[in-house]
Amino acid sequence: MRGLIALFALLLPLAAHAGAQKYEPLSASVQAALSRSVSDRAPPRSSFQDSMDAIDWLAEMSRRLEKRIPDREARFEFLRSVHYEATRAGLDPQLVLGLIQVESGFKKYAVSTAGARGFMQVMPFWIRVVGLSDDNLFHLRTNLRYGCTILRHYLDIERGDLFRALGRYNGSLGQAEYPNIVRMAWQNQWSYSKSKLALR
Repeated sequence: MRGLIALFALLLPLAAHAGAQKYEPLSASVQAALSRSVSDRAPPRSSFQDSMDAIDWLAEMSRRLEKRIPDREARFEFLRSVHYEATRAGLDPQLVLGLIQVESGFKKYAVSTAGARGFMQVMPFWIRVVGLSDDNLFHLRTNLRYGCTILRHYLDIERGDLFRALGRYNGSLGQAEYPNIVRMAWQNQWSYSKSKLALR
């Protein structure tokens, strides 16, 4: 079974596994908190601890992402935005890269059969629930902000249980396939540590 999952993970760049977040009524306080989170348009500051961390992480992730996003400037903008929005939401940026790989295959204008949009495959109902009517889910930072905020919300609901939070994100709560595929992408393609980098 593990061999099949590993083989499937290798094929991930060729296919996306977008699902669909399901609408669930939110309490007024949760709705207000999520709305504040997606509407904060403050200019981004660096989400890195220091400039050397930024240089190391961006260089390594850029190398891994080059085949999927060939344009260097677009690739660096994408990576800085992922790191910023993931960190802002209290998520591991590498986890978010794994989720994007599975959800959209790094295609900015991906649309699932259920209507989920963009890199993180956000369902349009979220705009109505917590956003502004002119929010564009194909806009890089908007899509990442919604996606990271939604995943953080699901992690909070599930008290930190990533398996269940990923299931909610994909609309497949209780099924193992999607959470396992995201974890495989995260661990096999996007895991990162300075110590591993130094060994190269």
